[in-house]
Amino acid sequence: MATSTYTVTGMTCGHCVGSVRKEIGKIDGVTSVDVDLASGLVTVESAAPLTETDVVAAVDEAGYEVAR
Repeated sequence: MATSTYTVTGMTCGHCVGSVRKEIGKIDGVTSVDVDLASGLVTVESAAPLTETDVVAAVDEAGYEVAR
């Protein structure tokens, strides 16, 4: 089990949270995605470590950005 945390910018509502959760959840091996709208923190649990590239691409697909 692996846990990763990212900061996502641009989310303003519950729909934003749902979009980010849905896109990251499509990555193979992801078991849970917790999104905190107020802070932008996204915690991802997965069966194996994820590549940051995959997570950034999923967040981008949802229409938001991972802060660096």
